[in-house]
Amino acid sequence: FCLNCPSEIVSCRKSRRNRNAQGNREDRVVQHTTGKLEFVREVSSVRIPGRAPLFQPVRHRKVVTHPTTRRRNVIMASSKLFVKVNQSDLFVSEPDPRMFGNPNNEKLPCWTNGNWLKSRFHFSFAEYNNPARTQFGALRVMNDDLVQPARGFGTHSHRDAEIATYIVEGSLTHQDSMGTKETLGRGSVQFMTAGTGVSHSEFNLDREKPLRFIQMWFTPSRRGLQPNYGSMRGDQVNRKNQWALVVSSVEDTGNPAPIKLNQDINMFCTEMDQGTTTTIALKLGRKAYLLCVEGSVGVSGKHGEELLLQHEAAHLFGPNDLTFSADSPGAHCLFIDMAA
Repeated sequence: FCLNCPSEIVSCRKSRRNRNAQGNREDRVVQHTTGKLEFVREVSSVRIPGRAPLFQPVRHRKVVTHPTTRRRNVIMASSKLFVKVNQSDLFVSEPDPRMFGNPNNEKLPCWTNGNWLKSRFHFSFAEYNNPARTQFGALRVMNDDLVQPARGFGTHSHRDAEIATYIVEGSLTHQDSMGTKETLGRGSVQFMTAGTGVSHSEFNLDREKPLRFIQMWFTPSRRGLQPNYGSMRGDQVNRKNQWALVVSSVEDTGNPAPIKLNQDINMFCTEMDQGTTTTIALKLGRKAYLLCVEGSVGVSGKHGEELLLQHEAAHLFGPNDLTFSADSPGAHCLFIDMAA
């Protein structure tokens, strides 16, 4: 199996016969190209003094296109430029409050949900294990969390993950083992390079208002990085009726994004008034995960036109010139562009 995708590498019968008969070890070279897996197999012949080779050298070359697989709900065919993720496709988790050191649930007028936490998982996470939904490219986790007043996640640890959190409403207070403590509000983004290991807590300290945030985990470009934390406040970028770039790669030095992660991604956000439109050109060799955070948005392009409601998402594949139209009562969206 390929180490970077679920594609199975199958050797040709002739190569396998030669290898088995000769008892020789097969040499294999694996090389990745965009959207394809290319590999070369070689088997050397056996020579006995005074006799012709028992087998002629065999060179086998095959190109395998990434298929739709049971591991990832990703369609690579060019005819599928848009794959919708409905609300019903998301797993809803409401864990016991004691799991993260919270007191029992309370029935208070300010609570908008019966349980302290309501989390919508876009990919396999915690008690949710779906082989068809394990990740989308470098995006390993997307959890849409609703936390009730005076509740939160007690201290827990991470390693080897690039974590970005987008605050939708309320105030999120973060504290970690690096000595950071910070409270952020709507439209703000915090990031954490877990690297060799870091512990942190996340709380809604407001006693009257709920907190909602989108937490995303990305596979880092390499393991064992130095732990790091950073953030941007919601008023640092202009996301009103336009896309604002908030996250990009540390290697993209010419990009003005306020947050840099150790992965080839670009994350944009927008809050659009009803009736307004915005555009993004998704290039060849790129794909994107789109989330309708609030409201509803129409998405048109080569794939036609689709409508996303709050909590719904989509897999998008380039090349595609995308137009986003805010429906009633407006649209609040996240767009995460990454390598295909």
